[in-house]
Amino acid sequence: MLQRPAFSSLLTLACLLQSCGSAGQLLGAEQAPELEQHPQLRAAFNHREDRGYISPISRQWRAGEDLEALLIEAIRSAESEVLVAVQELSLPAIARALAEQHRRGIPVKVVLENLYSQPWSSQHEAELSPHQRQRHRQLRALADQNGDGQLSESERQQGDAVGILQRAGVPLLDDTADGSKGSGLMHSKYLVVDGQTVVTGSANFTASGLHGDPGAPRTRGNANHLLQIESPALAALFREDFERMWGDGPGGQPDSRFGLGKGQHAPQRIRVGSSEVEVLFAPHRRSDPNNGLALIASVLAEARERIDLALFVFSAQSLTDQLAERLAQQVRLRLVADPGFASRPFSEVLDLLGVAMADRDCKIERNNQPLERAAEGVGTPQLARGDKLHHKFAVIDGKTVITGSFNWSPSAAHQNDEVLLVIRSPQVAAHFTREMDRLWRTADLGITERLRRKLERNRQRCGSGVERL
Repeated sequence: MLQRPAFSSLLTLACLLQSCGSAGQLLGAEQAPELEQHPQLRAAFNHREDRGYISPISRQWRAGEDLEALLIEAIRSAESEVLVAVQELSLPAIARALAEQHRRGIPVKVVLENLYSQPWSSQHEAELSPHQRQRHRQLRALADQNGDGQLSESERQQGDAVGILQRAGVPLLDDTADGSKGSGLMHSKYLVVDGQTVVTGSANFTASGLHGDPGAPRTRGNANHLLQIESPALAALFREDFERMWGDGPGGQPDSRFGLGKGQHAPQRIRVGSSEVEVLFAPHRRSDPNNGLALIASVLAEARERIDLALFVFSAQSLTDQLAERLAQQVRLRLVADPGFASRPFSEVLDLLGVAMADRDCKIERNNQPLERAAEGVGTPQLARGDKLHHKFAVIDGKTVITGSFNWSPSAAHQNDEVLLVIRSPQVAAHFTREMDRLWRTADLGITERLRRKLERNRQRCGSGVERL
């Protein structure tokens, strides 16, 4: 068995090229004491300030950990099996690593969201939605290796990750394999290697998710993280989820199961070394008490001192209600939310700030309950233009982490294929707290001038709004 790659080794070559003082560390950066990694639960963040690597997109040295290198090393370490379930895989180097293992005779299986399961090089922009058209242009820029603005046939083939998988014969299917039009979203993000290693977290396997947008050098990638977990017991649970989606594979009977068709399962707890990990695979029916929002609420209820939240989407009223209860018990709250989602009408960030916003039809969410007194410690971080805060994590009292692909929304709980993890480990929590501290240092708190103007325009157009029936 090959030894699993240590995170500290991922940046060694880049560091040597840049004459770093030690592996992957940034010279001149403020050096905080190094946090020891949990032996079986290792966390990596693509925006760490005390680590750096050469971006394969911009070819420039940048702060952070190379999450793509982490994924490729895990794939290349495989000796018996590689399972991939991810919403989007568009990085050619990851696809090539999977294709190489397939050619070696190692079973490789890939599940994607149906929106991203076709080769982009065979698509025509005129037939795409505006979002898909923007993605198509970014992938063309990623494939344009010589930067001349024109794609040769070689560049098109070598730059199309899904095309690379298909030409290599890697078995691949999406969430239409059950005979439907697809689940809400196949939103899971995980890799299982040899029934032993799980790599999972908030990141899609894309340039925007890991490094930054092709053709936009100012971007640094959406703020994301991955966990590499060494546990045969946990890997077995992920493999069960994968096999429910896979069925008998491409070309077989429509026995794949996605969304609610997978059946609803309760959270399962296992020991990983000295720590406890609870895993839940969504979705669940609204009446099912095992749904992901209920699990999150139960963990938030354990807080006695502090709750830290870094969230992409937060639209679940039940979780705002739970946070209000914790605030009433003098639990301190730090929340940073993605700026693009924080001020949308359905955002619970607005509720925590004690305000409401009508939608384009001048309707207010049903049963919307803004706090009578705005919570302190709620805001948005400063990000490079074009980047998103894509984390979905919480840290409870510095000892418990909630994370996964699971956004804090009813869609994640009741429609999408998702992963939700609860990790009880102060050692792991320390790494997420460090990331929270980084985001917090640049956060704009409370009702910013930009949000105030948006609220005023909304009131002028809609008044107080009408509750949606």
